[in-house]
Amino acid sequence: MDQVIAFVVGLVISAVILLIVDRLDLGLKVGGFRNAIVAAVVIALVAAFVDWVFVWVLQVALPGGLLGFLVWLIVAAVVLVIAARLVPGFSTKGYRGALIAALAIAVLSWVAQLVLPSYGTPVG
Repeated sequence: MDQVIAFVVGLVISAVILLIVDRLDLGLKVGGFRNAIVAAVVIALVAAFVDWVFVWVLQVALPGGLLGFLVWLIVAAVVLVIAARLVPGFSTKGYRGALIAALAIAVLSWVAQLVLPSYGTPVG
């Protein structure tokens, strides 16, 4: 039961972060809370798939530090672009908009993890 609650809370927090980035007009349009929830699920699924491809299929070890951050930022922008094609009402202003939105999402997620220590920890 705790895992379900943690999943739902994480999903709602992710959706709120997407809505905040939408309100900041940084290159991402969500289209409401329902779309934000659906987009958060799709982003998580696409990101998990991309991670699986990198780690298990291609066996690529991504670097850490600043270079690793930049690589994952680019990957996150690509994930946003893919999610925008899959979720009606969710869109990015091109790749540049997705990159800026990915950076904003990263910062807001970091702040959420500071304020809510249980956010971002793996369930299970």
